[in-house]
Amino acid sequence: MKWMILLVFGLTLTAAKVQAAGVEKGGLTWFYDLNEAHNESVKTNKPIFSFFTGSDWCGWCTMLQKNVFAKTDFITWAKANVVLLELDFPKKTVQSAELKTQNQNMQQALGVTGYPTIWLFTTTKNAESGAFNLTRIGKLGYPSGAEKGKEEVKFLMEANALLAARKA
Repeated sequence: MKWMILLVFGLTLTAAKVQAAGVEKGGLTWFYDLNEAHNESVKTNKPIFSFFTGSDWCGWCTMLQKNVFAKTDFITWAKANVVLLELDFPKKTVQSAELKTQNQNMQQALGVTGYPTIWLFTTTKNAESGAFNLTRIGKLGYPSGAEKGKEEVKFLMEANALLAARKA
């Protein structure tokens, strides 16, 4: 099922870039700016994989990165299937006002209440206002109940099911 949400914070993002380009981490390119992730998504025709995290305080987020995102199977899958967007909510790390606003608006738009949360979605952008329209594909979290040491297997199975349902 597809859901549409209009985000009206586009003007904030066009006034000041959050981060100019993707950053290489662990063999993957992560974007921090929705504008940049949108542009890459349009260019590659891949959905956005948004990772809501508390990088300096969330233990489950750290475990997800270690047990899933750092694994070769995930890295290969991500490069082939999605554009990565990290939306961080740190307690100690200083962020720009634009980045905080973007991340809070995304959190509110997608109803994120806990961490880690991953939303897969596609975007369209209003050329005049800069506002984004999100089409939700589905939501993921830490792969609970997965075999220890094989968390990426369950996570990728769930992610692939969401992508397959989108195409159906």
